[in-house]
Formats: sequence, structure tokens, C-alpha cells
Amino acid sequence: MNILVTGGAGFIGSALVRLIIQNTRHSVFNLDKLTYAGHLESLKKIDNSDRYHFKEVDICNSSEVRAIFSNFKPDAVMHLAAESHVDRSIDGSAEFIKTNIVGTHTLLEEAKNYWLNLEETKKEKFRFLHVSTDEVYGALGDTGFFTEGTPYDPRSPYSSSKASSDHLVRAWFHTYGLPTLITNCSNNYGPYQFPEKLIPVVILKALQGEKIPVYGKGENVRDWLYVDDHARALWKVVEKGVVGETYNIGGHNEKQNIEVVRIICETLDNLVPKGIKYREQISFVTDRPGHDFRYAIDASKIEKELGWTPEETFETGIKATIKWYLENMDWVETVTDKNYNLERLGTG
Repeated sequence: MNILVTGGAGFIGSALVRLIIQNTRHSVFNLDKLTYAGHLESLKKIDNSDRYHFKEVDICNSSEVRAIFSNFKPDAVMHLAAESHVDRSIDGSAEFIKTNIVGTHTLLEEAKNYWLNLEETKKEKFRFLHVSTDEVYGALGDTGFFTEGTPYDPRSPYSSSKASSDHLVRAWFHTYGLPTLITNCSNNYGPYQFPEKLIPVVILKALQGEKIPVYGKGENVRDWLYVDDHARALWKVVEKGVVGETYNIGGHNEKQNIEVVRIICETLDNLVPKGIKYREQISFVTDRPGHDFRYAIDASKIEKELGWTPEETFETGIKATIKWYLENMDWVETVTDKNYNLERLGTG
């Protein structure tokens, strides 16, 4: 198969591209705009493969996207290109509207026109997977889980833009018959994550001896999903998912943010001990505007119907993640150089 991956130089996208190239015989065309969060350094392990192709393209550029469809002739599209950081969406929503909504619309239109002209056997096998987030569902209280039937209630510019793109994908399925699938995942973590998200920020701030910022009281709860488990789930959906369906992907790892921070500090105490405990660097800061209290995913559908379950526990995943950052500080320096210095964003 020929697989077109959008956003394949990003955190989740690069994990997916590495998975496909290293574990299958399929070919990948990576279409990525290479924003601050997209880095070809994350693909060095596979970029010499003759089954891997890359082009720097904005998904809003319809003529460029059309040319890739025409030349590469994909059997499936896995759409991960998106602006994804809530804090950045609070400071500047325009890029989120452009990429996540307008870009998804452009991709859907080009995919539809390409698909309509395929011969019947290829048309039947074609798939368009749209990768989304559990944040479209809003916030949970102390109990309950997001299911595929949970009503949408996005609260941030980021989640609102992703909810919009989800609705577009469903409309192209119902109106035009485009064979789409949607996944909504919980918070990802793991190697190669751009250090603006909680876990890499905590690791790097701790190692630098700086204050470790924790929003509010650190009581907000997230369900943590190791990125390689997520990539395996996405591939399973493309292979076996039912057209028109949505699949929630979660790690079965609910934890308060402060609990995550303390686990990282304790792990670093063992791996890189110093005179004081790392937890002494924890500093509580003003909460994020509109900070959703709790996310938790019911991933029973993808387990029952497609046979996917996460392989990593939070304990094994976080240790592997910390070790990766300790061994790859050159990657961190490369991707953040003149780009980002771990400053706080999204204070409103």
C-alpha cells in the first residue's frame, strides 16, 4: 500500500511513520509544513528507506496536495497535521483555525476528488483516517468516561478547531460517501515530543535546576497514552476499522498532573541523583484559562472490535521517556534552538 501521512514530522506523526517503515512493507509519503513542532530529525532512523518520501507542504495548499495525490496515488490517508498546543491556541487562535479547519477541508476535497476517479476495487479499499483528540468532548467531573457517543463540548480554541474538523470529516462521509474513519485519543507522551507539553517540560526544567511549573493545584486529571501505543492503534484502525466509525484511543492511565510531576521527579532522583530531591523544584503557578478538570477515555470499543490494547503502563512508559530525553539532549537542543526556551505560554 501507499500511505499518505500528513504531519509526519510531528510527535505522533513521526512515531507512526517510523512504525510503518520499520514494521511493514508499505510506502509512506510524509507531507509536513515543518512548523516549530515538525522536525525531520525525528525521522533519521528511517529517512534512507526507499519506501519513504517527504515533501514540505502546507495542507492548505490545494494545488500541492492535488499533485501529491496524483503522483503518489495513495491507498490510504492518515491525517495528523494539526496545531495542537492548547496554550498556543489561547495566545493566537488564527493558525489553529487555518490549519485544523481550513487545512482539513482542503485535504478532504482533494481526497474526495482523487477517490471518485479511482477504479472500483481501489475505491472500495481506500481509507481516510482523521486523527483527533478527546478534548473535543469537553471536561469530566470526578467520575465517568468519554465514549464515542459523548456529545461534543469543546472549551478551548484548540479543541474547538479539532471539533470543527471532526464534523467536516463526518460530513464528507455522509454527503459524498468518502470512506472516512475518526480517532479521538487521550494525552500522548514519549520520545521526540516537542518540549512545550507537560512531561518534557518537567523533565527538562528539573534537569536544568529551574522551577517546575504546575498549573493551579495540579489536581487536573489526564489519561496518558504512550505514543508508540497510539501509533499501533492508528495502524490497526486503518487496517481493520469500519468505515464511518469513530474509535476512542486511551492509555488506561488516569493521573493528576501533580502525580505525574512527582513520578518524574522520583524517577530522576534514581537516574540522575543530586544534592536535593527534584520535587523541591515544584512551583505552583496561576492556572490556565478555562483549564478542563478531567479527561478519561473509555477505549473498550477499539479493544473489543479491533483487538487493540496499550502495551505500556505509565510506569514503564515514563521511565522509557525520561531515559530517552537523558540520552538525546542533542535532539532537544536542535529542535528548540532559536525556537522555544521553555517559557510559559497561554496565560490569556
